[in-house]
Order: sequence, then C-alpha cells, then structure tokens
Amino acid sequence: MAMKGYLDEYEKLVIRMNTPRVVIDNGVCSSATIVKVDSARRNGILLEAVQILTDLNLSIKKAYISSDGRWNMDVFHVTDLNGNKLNDQSVLRYIEQSIEKVYYGENIEVNGLTALELTGTDRIGLLSEMFAVLSDLNCDVVDAKLWTHNGRVASVIYLRDCSSGLPILDSQRVSKIEGRLKNVLNGDNDVNSAAKTCVSVDSMMHIERRLHQLMFEDRDYEKRSKTQERSPMVVVTVQNWAEKGYSVVNVHCRDRTKLLFDVVCTLTDMEYAVFHATINTADDQAHLEFYIRHKDGSPISSEAERQRVIQCLEAAVERRALEGVRLELRHPDKQGLLAEVTRTFRENGLNVTRTEISTSSDMATNIFYVTDANGDEPDSKLIESVREKIGLECLRVKEMPTVNHKKGDGEEQQQTKAVLVSLGSLVWRNLFNFGLIKSCS
Repeated sequence: MAMKGYLDEYEKLVIRMNTPRVVIDNGVCSSATIVKVDSARRNGILLEAVQILTDLNLSIKKAYISSDGRWNMDVFHVTDLNGNKLNDQSVLRYIEQSIEKVYYGENIEVNGLTALELTGTDRIGLLSEMFAVLSDLNCDVVDAKLWTHNGRVASVIYLRDCSSGLPILDSQRVSKIEGRLKNVLNGDNDVNSAAKTCVSVDSMMHIERRLHQLMFEDRDYEKRSKTQERSPMVVVTVQNWAEKGYSVVNVHCRDRTKLLFDVVCTLTDMEYAVFHATINTADDQAHLEFYIRHKDGSPISSEAERQRVIQCLEAAVERRALEGVRLELRHPDKQGLLAEVTRTFRENGLNVTRTEISTSSDMATNIFYVTDANGDEPDSKLIESVREKIGLECLRVKEMPTVNHKKGDGEEQQQTKAVLVSLGSLVWRNLFNFGLIKSCS
C-alpha cells in the first residue's frame, strides 16, 4: 500500500511537470493580449494550442515558437476579430483551462449524431443534390462544413434521424445513404476521381482538421488544371539549413483568421515537427516562418519532397481563402430547409464554394460562399433576386469578396515577399549563431 501511494504521488508529480503552464498578460502589449504557453515537448501540442485559440475565433497577430531541448515556449499575440484585446474573464479562464487540459488529450465530442464524410469531384449544383438526397432519406443535417479546392470537394456532415432525433445506426440504412451519395458525387462519371463516403457514429473529431485531412488524402494539391495559374497571393518557399539540420519553410499570403491553424495542421499531418517559428502580420499580409524536421530528426531530403511541401501548404492556405459573396441564412429549422435553399442557388446559377451549417435551439444558422457559374463574383441583382425568393430577412449578405491587387503590382509584390523571407531567415540564423536560441539537435 505504501508503494502504491508513492507511485500515485510520483505520477501526480510527472503530470504537474508536463502539464502546459499558461500565462495571460494584458498589460505588456497595448494592441494585443499575450498568451504564453510553456510545455513539455510532445508531437502535436503546438497544433492543439493554436486550435483552441482559433476555435474561439481569435486572431493571432504575432507568434514566437521556440523549442529548447525537451521544452517548448510559445508566445501568441491575440485579439478578437475586431482587433481588440481580450477582456472577458470567462474567455481568459477558458483559454487557460483548455490549453492545460491538452496534456490529457481531451477532445470535444458531438453526442447523439452520425458523422458522414464525403470527398469527390466538385461541380455546380452538387451541394443541392447532396442535401436533396439526405432530405429524401429522412436525414436531418444538424452541423456540416464543406470546402472546395482545385475541382475537389470535401465535407463532414453530422446527421440524425428526422423522426426520432437519434443517430442513424441501422447498417442497411447506412449503406443506402452511402450508395445514394456516392452516385451523386460520381455524377460526372469520371472513373479517375471516384467519390469516397464514410459513415461513422464515432463523432470525436475536430471537423476543420478532418477536412484538411480529407482533402490531403484526396490529393487536391495535385489536381490543378494546366490552365489554372497558381494563386499570386500565396508564396511558399522551402530551403534547407544544413549547418543546423533544419528545413526552413516560409509562407507569405493575405492574412485571415485561422491561417496559422491551417498551416500548422498541414505540417503536423505531414509528420513534420515545428521546432521554431515566427508569425508576423501587418495590414492584410501575413508572413510565417517555420524551422521543421521529420519526426526522426532529419530535414527535407529531396527536391520531390520539397515541391510536395510547397504544394500542400499552398493548398492549405487556399482551401479556406474567401471566395465569392458570403451569405448568412438564419431560419427556423425544418426538414428539407437546406435542400430548398441550395436548390434555389442552383436554379439561379449560383455555385457554393464553401459552407458552414449549424443548428441550435431549433434555429438554423448557415453560411454560404457563392460565385457565379464562372467562379466570379455574382451580379448584385442576382443576389437580391435570390434573397427575395428565400426571404430578405432570412438571407443576408454578410461579406463581399476582397478586391485583388492590380496585376501590374505583381512583380513588386514578389520582390517584397522575397525580401521578407530573406530577412526572416537572417534574423533566426543570427539568433542561433549568437547562442540566443539553442538548437535541439
């Protein structure tokens, strides 16, 4: 018994030593709240901390990530979406408690729902057909997110039975749902891009991370049309720093919420470990620099691997980039609502490029990003016509697309980005060389 008590105390000590320690400071910076996280080094812990901050819809303006041996020190400069410091004590306590619980690997679980995963070839009207099938099969869509990129589509949908409100467990019914949806997703009869569906009652997952994984598994980063140019707003470079055994990854693009999460998520799922990083934003631009290695401690070893990292990070940034007009639907939930709304979009030539579906207290709040059939901004008269058909008070325009820079400025932008990349690498290398930051060799 004495030995058991000793082991219990030792286990408690190990937990206390390894549990992340969080310090939140609202006084040191006039423009942002500082969140400092000290933690024992563990694969994925950086992603989990970033995930907690971004799930609260916080904007990470700056960040400094450093690993010294077996210990991490991460510093985040965060604001709300309006650029204000965080003053809500309940939010601050939630951040502290949630990051500290990361040690135990806790997840958020959506209870009483069936999780449906879909990937396939994107086309105009696809979302309408998917929701029509689910409505016909007496499935109630409670929550869902759908992304499109490079002609591919990935979606995670949470379902329940319309009649009983319970998760769908019958194997024959599950097979029927999968078969009908696979037929819809394979509507183009492209045998080289077959659809995939998966129904599961295990709904413990982070939905946005899972979307990244689904599109990565679907290799959307390779499915780029020969006539489609790379986005001028995303520049990714990768180079090796042989002296220290790191690969240095730089990402420069338009700033937006959840950008850091998307990049760190992709690096983590590609099984790279981030040892050091700096994130800086200014105006609407973001520059991210990462010092990474494989889990076995080796840097990127080939040109093919380097190109793959570049492609995957470009895709990670582009998947969530705003495209089209943002429409928000708030409507009392009812069976077939999504099928009706998306059918109206399709019949009026609107293409849905991204969507977020949520239901709370019998009220549906659905966000759609829509373009015209050519992928351009829809005519304002068309948007108003669609709003009239669905309900002006129910469907509102929440956000217009960001105006792109003029094409003539492209060369100057590229030069500026190259300078930023070089300066970032130079700063970090000087820190290493002068011993201000230690290597983790």
